[in-house]
Amino acid sequence: MQNCAVTRYGLEDRLVRFGTDACQLGNRLPRTPLGEHVALQLARSSTCTFANYGEVQSAESRRDFIHKLGICLKELRETRTWLKFIREMGFSSVESVDPVLRECDELLAILATSIRTARRGANVQ
Repeated sequence: MQNCAVTRYGLEDRLVRFGTDACQLGNRLPRTPLGEHVALQLARSSTCTFANYGEVQSAESRRDFIHKLGICLKELRETRTWLKFIREMGFSSVESVDPVLRECDELLAILATSIRTARRGANVQ
């Protein structure tokens, strides 16, 4: 059981670091109405991911676990879209955005795999 706890908290820590990196990127966006809107959306979606992951750890059933992981996945996908928008608009350098975007893609893959694995074990579609 200890290995599960290490893995679980390792992912939680990684999600918190990701949210921190995304928020720091958002803080460097232009201080225009659009830049501030995008920064707030980026902060909201990237921090919702780790906050919702805290709920995953308290899931009451496998179905609840899958549902809550799905919410995390949706928030990560939204964050990914905002990061792509930031890059497309030229709000930040590619060198600043791409590492955060790569981490987002890795986290998306981890959570999607976790959902598939949990669904297989529960025969939930």
